[in-house]
Amino acid sequence: MDGITEAHGDDWDPFGRPLFDDPADEWLKRVGVVDVGSNSVRLVIFDGAARSPAYFYNEKIMAGLGAGFSETGRLNPEGRKRALSALLRFKLLAEDFRMAPLTAVATAAVRNAEDGQDFCDEVMRETGIKLWVIDGEEEARLSAQGVLLGWPDATGSVCDIGGSSMELASLTEGEIGACMSSPLGPLQLQGLKTKKARLKHIRATIEDMAERLGPHQDRLYLVGGSWRAIARHDMLRRDYPLHVLHEYRMSPKQLRDTLNWIPENDVDDLAARTGTSSTRMALVPIACEVLKELIGVLKPREIAISSYGIREGMLYQQMPEELRHRDPLIEACRHAEQKDARRPGFGRALHRFVSPLFDSAPATRQRVIQAACLLHDVNWRAHPDYRHEACFDYVTRAALGGLTHSSRIFMGVALLHRYKNSRAETRFDPLINMLPEADLHQAEVLGKAMRFGSMLTADLDENIGALNWNPKKKKLELSLGDRAKGLFGEVAEARFQSLASTLGAEAKVS
Repeated sequence: MDGITEAHGDDWDPFGRPLFDDPADEWLKRVGVVDVGSNSVRLVIFDGAARSPAYFYNEKIMAGLGAGFSETGRLNPEGRKRALSALLRFKLLAEDFRMAPLTAVATAAVRNAEDGQDFCDEVMRETGIKLWVIDGEEEARLSAQGVLLGWPDATGSVCDIGGSSMELASLTEGEIGACMSSPLGPLQLQGLKTKKARLKHIRATIEDMAERLGPHQDRLYLVGGSWRAIARHDMLRRDYPLHVLHEYRMSPKQLRDTLNWIPENDVDDLAARTGTSSTRMALVPIACEVLKELIGVLKPREIAISSYGIREGMLYQQMPEELRHRDPLIEACRHAEQKDARRPGFGRALHRFVSPLFDSAPATRQRVIQAACLLHDVNWRAHPDYRHEACFDYVTRAALGGLTHSSRIFMGVALLHRYKNSRAETRFDPLINMLPEADLHQAEVLGKAMRFGSMLTADLDENIGALNWNPKKKKLELSLGDRAKGLFGEVAEARFQSLASTLGAEAKVS
């Protein structure tokens, strides 16, 4: 146990003691799940902090099991071969990674096909993998659980679209309500030859689902490859500079504009510019029709893209209740600090040190400030001239849950200032300019406070000193203990003065 932990014992902050290093949760650190869908067969191996796992391995094969199902009622023969080959490879990979047996589920294509059970039997014979064929309601529930992995207290409607089905589920403050499934997957809808008949069927089905769903919440969470492809097109149309799909937000008007814009452009050109595969792109036009009707019926105030879905829901299913209610952002940042920082645990001390500067910040900002402190030193191995860039890139591109795009950029700016006094002439201007001036200033204050506080590293966090900030009188006072006095050298003093200058404050040391 390090000195910081010894000094405070079990006196942890509201997020609680980290659980990722608890021996009881060791098995959650390397979990492999397989999703056999109508379009793709995917293996994901999760690793890292149990509450907010990293993607240790992620491989997808566009097998197309559901192609032609609407005409034949059977799995696509070529798709079966490709899916079986992929599953055999996934089984061998799991053995190489010395993992527990894979958890594998099959969804709409396999559950609805005449030869679905025959395919499951073949998979078991050839690979030893047991395919669990789940019904539509279970698929909707797992997708909703995937959303909860990133948003523990989520409220809204979850819509997951696959190749052969579309699921809806309701969430209220982290609790899953009604779950249902429909045959509104693009592969299934291709069987309706006329657009008029297809749109009539889509609208009638969604209206029926909406009535059974109950009162619709303001936010609609979109899960599934076709929705993500549409979101990439929305980013392209808007020239949006942060290409992270998870937590990407759209208003209904923005999304409608994109749904109307896609058919007006060359399909091959759009596919190349958005990095969308030809297989996926072929499904996008029908997915656009479904989404247009969906937002027309549900009338959400906001649409959010979730990169977490059924696979993450399978991981969530295995978590003990104590883990489920943890903050995914804080747990992930704690794990990163434990793994990569020079002094694991000091981020907590640094957070205590800088907190007086942000007493009036709302709770949503407080957690982001704590997360930044935990990450303040994880990029120390980068070249000194580029540490500020490495920090910004890390935060704005990392697979972190529970983090809005604006909060990513806020943390990026703060960690940039952790290593660099000025952000002038950086390559990040398109992203930085997305933040309001007040948020940029607060991020700079946080960064400079971390830059200064990191110089007062001591064995015990009570020896780091204390800040007292009076915003009305514009006075910033630093109190130093005996040991911290010796750490307050010329460079530390210059950084303290830089912090005071950014605050527009009179600086005092006692």
